[in-house]
Amino acid sequence: MALTISLVALFGLVLFFLLRSHSLSFGAAFIAAGFGFFLASTGAAEPINQLTTAVINAIPDL
Repeated sequence: MALTISLVALFGLVLFFLLRSHSLSFGAAFIAAGFGFFLASTGAAEPINQLTTAVINAIPDL
């Protein structure tokens, strides 16, 4: 049985727990989200997507 989950949902869940445990401040979370948003609109978005896909495809082969 394969389980699929969106990386956005996964990162959002991790961010939620970091904020809840006070390991991350709201200001730092806002900066991290803004950085990700603006990074997605640059030329770096495609290589990051390719790297993420390669890592996800390699996990079942471990």
